[in-house]
Amino acid sequence: MSAALLRGCAILLVTATAAFAQGQPSDVEWPTYHGDHTGRHYSPLTQITTANAKNLSLAWIYRLNISTAGAIMGGSGPEPQPPAGGGFGPSGRAVDVKGIPLVVDGVMYVTTTNHVWAVDARTGDEIWHYLWKGRTAIGNRGVGIAGKWLYFMTADNSIVSLDAQTGKERWNKALAPPDAPNISTVAPIVIGRQVIIGVGGDSGTDTPSWVESRDLENGERIWTWRTVPGPGEPGIETWPSAAVAARSAAAPWQPPTYDPELNLLYVPTGQPTPTYNGKGREGANLYSSSIVALNPQTGKMVWYYQTSPHDTHDWDATQVTVLIDGVIDGRPRKLLAQTNRNGYYFLLDRTDGKPIVSRPFGLVNAYKAGRDARGQLVPDPAKEASPPGSLVFPSQEGVANYPAQSFSPQTGLFYVNATNSGSIFYLPRDASDPTGFGRSSEWHIGMFDSSLLALDYRTGEVKWRHRYEHRTGFWSSTHPGVLTTAGGVLFTGDPSGNVIAFDATNGDILWHARLGTIVTNSPQTYMLDGTQYVTVAAGDLLFAFALQ
Repeated sequence: MSAALLRGCAILLVTATAAFAQGQPSDVEWPTYHGDHTGRHYSPLTQITTANAKNLSLAWIYRLNISTAGAIMGGSGPEPQPPAGGGFGPSGRAVDVKGIPLVVDGVMYVTTTNHVWAVDARTGDEIWHYLWKGRTAIGNRGVGIAGKWLYFMTADNSIVSLDAQTGKERWNKALAPPDAPNISTVAPIVIGRQVIIGVGGDSGTDTPSWVESRDLENGERIWTWRTVPGPGEPGIETWPSAAVAARSAAAPWQPPTYDPELNLLYVPTGQPTPTYNGKGREGANLYSSSIVALNPQTGKMVWYYQTSPHDTHDWDATQVTVLIDGVIDGRPRKLLAQTNRNGYYFLLDRTDGKPIVSRPFGLVNAYKAGRDARGQLVPDPAKEASPPGSLVFPSQEGVANYPAQSFSPQTGLFYVNATNSGSIFYLPRDASDPTGFGRSSEWHIGMFDSSLLALDYRTGEVKWRHRYEHRTGFWSSTHPGVLTTAGGVLFTGDPSGNVIAFDATNGDILWHARLGTIVTNSPQTYMLDGTQYVTVAAGDLLFAFALQ
């Protein structure tokens, strides 16, 4: 498989964007998880601007149809039952949309765990509904698409290919044995003739994780990269033994980003397991809580940067790896930026992974002063969980979390919803016990100070801040994602259940709408028939707004 073929998909996206910017009439779609492979979560659309955003109004609403009646069924598990309300998630409803829908050829594809819906992107009318019969998990990020075929991950670790027009199943492939404790929630990403997926899980121990490439046509495996090294592989020396390493997770549950010029795939990985108890896994624990660059033809690692060496606080690095072509010290650079769960803003050279900036953007206290030989943070052992308890900032939810961060090339600012919070982390008195996920060993101190931040991408310095008034709880503001547009508008949600349009330059509020519960996914935008739509999800409701 040639590098030129892999670059084709990204080149088509760039060409479409450039054509629109030159004024050529065109529908502008949302064909992959973050709109394009850069992860910037930025749209070239300009119909909605800082001058007219106040005129936005509701275009349509779609409520997820979770009934089995009329659904296209897949899988071989038991007949699914309607989920009870009050499940995992911020809305308290039966299901939450956490992922970002795609829009291609006038159709929107939206998911929750084991469900896919096709919805008319102009009206919100349901076209078809696919339901996989199998065990559930905590969410699903979305689908990938190539031509007439969709690609979808089921919670019980299968990849399914569906006909995008009808929802009928083309094939499915199991990625792990039926009794494996892994869960798969990632949105597949299409690169050339491959679909890139991740198999994760962090239920304690015995959940090894990996990234896979599968053939678009038949689903056959092309390569596998395991997030934790095996015997004799580079990085195994950062674990006490190969046996301990083989039982840990480092789940890759966020879609990667991709640079077609460098031909590099940027994969963010999750925390090691057991999560809070690091006594049984002394060492840096590569390649957990890391940003890893892979060759997409072979799956071979090119470089890595570990954001949280020997993570003992659930600070996985699965926040979006955002690709920026910028200028540092007067010189053009190919950059990768991330606001990490551990409260640090990282700016790397994406050609080789060398760090340029690592700066706190929130309240942090778990690292020593200075950096190691690779320019990485040095954890403070005094801030690991302990029998009497250790006060740590941030809490395990992090200053940021998985929803989309955004970079606007128009403003040069990097945007993220951020929450300062702290917890006391406890460890059982038998500190050698390596078992357990450990969530019962954390107690929040009741502080949730939430803001929307705009950072200078070159330095991580906060240029403006909007503090949210209602700032309580896990979902207070780390979870609504951020979208910016060439119209100068930033869209996100607040902890009070509003979707808000901000002026991306200065943070002024331009418009808001009350949704009844908080935004549970990341906003996205598209244009059809001359109308720009902005969509957000609030629990099991999908809202589309447009200028009337």
